[in-house]
Amino acid sequence: MEIRIRPYEPGDRDAVVDLALRAWEPAHTALARTLGPSLHRRVHGDWRRSHARDVGEDLDSAEAAAWVAVTDRVAGFVTVRLDRAGGTGLVHLLGVHPDQQGRGTGTALTEFAVERIREEGMAVAVIRTGGDDAHAPARAVYERAGFVAAPVVHYYRSL
Repeated sequence: MEIRIRPYEPGDRDAVVDLALRAWEPAHTALARTLGPSLHRRVHGDWRRSHARDVGEDLDSAEAAAWVAVTDRVAGFVTVRLDRAGGTGLVHLLGVHPDQQGRGTGTALTEFAVERIREEGMAVAVIRTGGDDAHAPARAVYERAGFVAAPVVHYYRSL
């Protein structure tokens, strides 16, 4: 399967938002099991709505650059934000359609984003993901790409 990465175009929006929600659903299902449904709702509200908004904001933002991976359709996407003063580039959002996962799309998008960050003269590339089992495949991709994990733990308590 050939993976082509090209700049995001406004006509890609629906496909990108849809695949992002499909890609991130397992993580929210796992997080709801960890936190419990009530606390998960309190912390994340309607996560589909907020994530759709967040993806749309990155796609529309002058602060972020966006690309899509295309196979026979839009199979994934990545957005990058640069902190020129700090010399860092953040791989802000990355998603791969569930039926395209495990086929190299995430790896291709990660490598592509890192190369764009390097071309912009940044000294450090940053990417963030969850530490739960649902995010294990993403962590494996990032570690293979040379990223080093710095564990962070978030604690939540219902009041």
